[in-house]
Order: sequence, then C-alpha cells, then structure tokens
Amino acid sequence: MSEEFTTPPPVPPVEPAVEKSHSFREEALETFRFLLIALVIVVPIRIFIAQPFIVSGASMDPTFKDKQYLIVDELSYHLNDPVRGDVAIFKYPKNPKQYFIKRVIGLPGETVLIDNDGNVLIKDKDGENIIELEESYVMYEKGGSLERTLLMDEYFMMGDNRSGSFDSRSWGPVGRDLFVGKAFLRLFPLSSIDILPGQFRQ
Repeated sequence: MSEEFTTPPPVPPVEPAVEKSHSFREEALETFRFLLIALVIVVPIRIFIAQPFIVSGASMDPTFKDKQYLIVDELSYHLNDPVRGDVAIFKYPKNPKQYFIKRVIGLPGETVLIDNDGNVLIKDKDGENIIELEESYVMYEKGGSLERTLLMDEYFMMGDNRSGSFDSRSWGPVGRDLFVGKAFLRLFPLSSIDILPGQFRQ
C-alpha cells in the first residue's frame, strides 16, 4: 500500500511590527522631535502653571515645616485674585528676587487691626463692619498690636508662626503684581503629602 505525501504551502514571512531605522539622521530627527514636543509641553507648565518650591525657615510653623517640598499653582492667580486664607508665594517687596510664603490676611481696601493680644480684626472698605478672624492655624504666641489700611491693590500677609515671622507687620503690604501662586501640593516628606495644604477660608 503506497502512501502519498503532499507538500504544505509555504509559510509567508512574518512582518516585523516595527522596523528599526538604521539611519543616524532619522534617529537624530526623531530625538529632536521628541525634545521639541517635550519643551512645548513642559516649559509653559513650568513657567505659567506650576513650579516647585522648598520651604525655608519656621515662619509658617506648624502648618509648613522647614525643607518641605511644595508644588505651587501659578495659574489661579492669573485668573482670580488672592482670597483671605490662601497660603501664597510672592516676591518680597523689598527685594523681588526673594520669594516668601505667607497667609493672606487683609484684602484690598480693608483695614487690618491687631489688638494687644495678637487677635486679628478686619474692618471692611466702608468701615462699617468689623470681623475677628478665627485662626485655628496659629498655634504659638501671637502678640503685638497694629492698624493698617490697605490700598486697592494691596494685601496684608502674615506667617502662621506669629512670633517668628517676618511679614507685613514689619515691611508693609504686598502689591497684587508680586503674587506668584498658592500652595497646591505638598509632596515631601511623604508622611505630610496634601492637596491645597494649609488653605483656610473665612
């Protein structure tokens, strides 16, 4: 009994999913395109939307500790004005190359009153209503007294560590044009990660 064998059809070659280019010029061009796209995306974010800052000093204790790493939202203040209770980063009025982190206390046109016990009162633009701020974020001694009426583009800024903060009580209010952004994210140390850290509305 004879057996017949048939030859199977040839298997077509498998096409590679991606063909590697061996041209140095093509690889260089692709690298350039990647870098260009990265720059177009990253640079505007870095300049106009968010950038990192590291807290230096104890003026915002206990809300922010020395060396904590923050991501600062720079976009919000391009769209809206600072609000009382914001933890804001701004340029020091006496030296704009220096950056400070403080809390927004007094708004344009208001009068900031600090009594002998360090309690903060705010008189509105019309001088008719006075409110006392509820400042649960202030844990240490307050102290001092002051009265300051703000112009229509000025903000009164104070650190949460009132006895250890160099702020508007010493060098005056901050102009609207000096604001950089507000604390959006605390990344380091890992145990203190938080979104909108320290923000407080009244």
